Amino acid sequence: MDNKEFAKQLEKRTREFAVRIIRLSSKLPNTPEARVIRSQMSKSGTSVGANYREANRARSKADFKNKIKICESEASETQYWLEIIVNVKWFSWAKVKWEYEECGELLGIFTSAANK
Repeated sequence: MDNKEFAKQLEKRTREFAVRIIRLSSKLPNTPEARVIRSQMSKSGTSVGANYREANRARSKADFKNKIKICESEASETQYWLEIIVNVKWFSWAKVKWEYEECGELLGIFTSAANK
């Protein structure tokens, strides 16, 4: 797979991740605390793909790297919120496993790309 095809597939993957995060977020309890987490996780989880799309349209290598670092940061933040959700027992580990593992894989991809 060439770089262009990889970028296209990763854009699709991050978009699917965003949809899964939105769906998961919408199932959180309707309490003041959960609404805060819902908002934070939805923002960070959807930001991963949005910033990756912007990275692919970067004006320079420095701009690309900066946007990839944002993707990395947002993926890390999303993992944090998933951990919180499990720790407060709103969802079981099994319920968030796919999102957590996918987030970890995306984080690895962005960390690797940022360090090139």
